[in-house]
Amino acid sequence: MSKNVAYYQSPVGVLQIISNGSAITAIRFVDEKPKEESHSKCSIIEQAITQLQEYFDQKRSVFDLPLSPEGGTPFMQHVWQQLSIVVYGTTTSYKQIATACGNPKAFRAVGTAIGKNPIAIIIPCHRVVPASGGIGNYAYGKSIKNKLLKLEFRSIK
Repeated sequence: MSKNVAYYQSPVGVLQIISNGSAITAIRFVDEKPKEESHSKCSIIEQAITQLQEYFDQKRSVFDLPLSPEGGTPFMQHVWQQLSIVVYGTTTSYKQIATACGNPKAFRAVGTAIGKNPIAIIIPCHRVVPASGGIGNYAYGKSIKNKLLKLEFRSIK
């Protein structure tokens, strides 16, 4: 399958969106859009951009896209599945995700899997926080994580 790539300037940074033509395989924050962006029309990517815009406009709380996360061990894939069911406007802890994956002591491994989540925002790793308090780490920085959490909590009030 061919790889389709597009860029979306979100309110919290530039997102690179990658599709295999039938599903989204990656969404990641990048420093900037390439100067000469060339991508073929891909309906899955266009749907992703539309749904991300609706999310940032606080008109969407659930994404409806086919996903096929790139890479990851079976454990990581299981963690990413668990992340996908964390409800918009809520948070969960690393330990709760580890418990949902069947191993409550694997919270550090859960943290590693979360850090390698290939589909930012749509697989909502930003909703995982330490049980002890605070917002915890985020692969793209605490500032972006904080903005995403504030956006979600602001829209449900």
